[in-house]
Formats: sequence, structure tokens, C-alpha cells
Amino acid sequence: MRFQNKTVLITGASAGIGADAARAFAEEGANVFLVARRSAVGESIAQSIRDAGGEATFFQADMANRDDIKNMVEACLQTYGRLDIAFNNAGIEGAFFVDTHEHPEDAWDDLLAVNLTGVWLCMRHEIKAMLKQGGGVIVNMASMAGVKGFAGSSGYAASKFGVVGITKAAALEYASRGIRVNCVCPAVIQTDMAEKIFHQTEESRQATAAAHPIGRIGTAREVTNAVLWLASPEASFVVGEALQIDGGIGA
Repeated sequence: MRFQNKTVLITGASAGIGADAARAFAEEGANVFLVARRSAVGESIAQSIRDAGGEATFFQADMANRDDIKNMVEACLQTYGRLDIAFNNAGIEGAFFVDTHEHPEDAWDDLLAVNLTGVWLCMRHEIKAMLKQGGGVIVNMASMAGVKGFAGSSGYAASKFGVVGITKAAALEYASRGIRVNCVCPAVIQTDMAEKIFHQTEESRQATAAAHPIGRIGTAREVTNAVLWLASPEASFVVGEALQIDGGIGA
């Protein structure tokens, strides 16, 4: 029960890694504040946590909406009185397998609005709350595409390289003030997003698995385990890390 009486805010909590992390934090005693655009799905996950004996609240918000992000943090504080851990997980895939000069402008704008500006705005409000209470932990969702180049992903890469950058900058700014900031950089993980991008045929599924030296893609729980570790006291000396969870693809 590493997170007994701790409050955890998770964006993008209606599917994939976010939903898995919400369940895992709750299983270890946390009050979980789930945030996502899809209210019916998000509330269903929150209810399943409560049915299992955990504590969870759902809040609908769009990470491309600045007011939503501000209201999200305020609602979390009103509900639980504090914010100990934030997992800024929400993200979109945008345009994949397209050369840079052909990348759609609207897809570029959407990617940066959600994946980068959204994360920065989350941190902005989360950090203010954490400073008032004397500390906290932030884990951002980056990607292997944020530390290694992959052809056909310029917009997504730009957003995720940006997440790594703001993670490292903020980590240095707030380490002495009791706030640890890190990010995780998964390779391809078994989620709905990955299915849509990489697994349209059995041939593409096999090729994606083979691209990882370990011979398979990752699971949501393998990322969740890393997120929980970074958020826990076990990682108390880890600051500004971009933790690769990649099956060897970035080695």
C-alpha cells in the first residue's frame, strides 16, 4: 500500500495505460482522480474501482482546453484536499507514416495542443498546488519517439521530445522545493492507440513486434509498474529521468 492516503490525478484515464494506472494506484491505497474526455467510459472505470473497495472520482476534461485543465486541478483539490501525485498521461497519435513536408497542419496543431501544451498546462496548475502543500510527484507520458528518431512521425516526435524537455527543465527547477518530476518513454504498447497505428494487418503486427529486440510489444501494466515506481518513495532520488520502457528498441 505505497500510496495509502495519497491523492493521484491521472489524465487520459479512460483507456490503455491511464486506465490501468488508475486501477493500480487504487489497489495500493490511493484516492484516484480520473480525468478523460469520454465521460461514460471514465465514470465506468471509476465505479469499477469503487466497487472493488477503492476510492475514485471521475472528472471530464479535454487537454486541449485550458479552462478544463485549470478546473480539473481545482476540482481535485476540492474533492480530496490535496494533490500528491500527477500522471499526465493523456495524448493523441495524430498523423503517422507521413513525411515531414506532407504532415497536415491541423494534425500538427492538434498534437502540440494536447501532447505538449496540455502537459505544460497540467504541470503549471499541479505545481502551484504542490508548492502550497510542500511537495509532490509528477510523472509525464513521453515516448520512445521523444528520445529517438522514427521516420514518418515528425509531429508526434516534436510533441514528445517537448515533453522530455519540459520534464527535465521542471525537474531542475523544483527538486529543491520538494517536487520530483520524471517521465516515461514507452515503445509500442498493447493499447487501442497502438492497434490503430501499427496493427492494421497481421503482417504489420508481426513487423512491429520484431522491431523490438525482446521480440514483442509491451503491456500497459509494464508501463504502469514503472509509473508507480517513479511516483513512490522507492524512487526518491530519481529526478528528471526519461525512463525508457522499450523492449530494447532504444538501446
